[in-house]
Amino acid sequence: MFVLELSYTAELEQVDAVLAQHVEWLQVHYAAGTFLASGRKVPREGGVILAVGEDRAAIEALAATDPFVVAGVCAYRVTEFLATTTAPALQPYRQQLPG
Repeated sequence: MFVLELSYTAELEQVDAVLAQHVEWLQVHYAAGTFLASGRKVPREGGVILAVGEDRAAIEALAATDPFVVAGVCAYRVTEFLATTTAPALQPYRQQLPG
């Protein structure tokens, strides 16, 4: 599982100009089953996405296609972790420690 942390690198006016495209991009990846949760940071200086994927390289490549990144208004920090304990709703995504 992956935590994708977005940090805005531009003024909010520039971020807002690309926001609709970013939301469409999010919806595509929710429909594909890749994204599990997302939202703005408080205060509004970026966002967070909880994602599942084959490997870190695939998630980093996906993040590079975010319209925010393409427009140069945010940078991503990707953290991979093993979700060995989850809420019942996330049980399908529970992972095992390597043997």
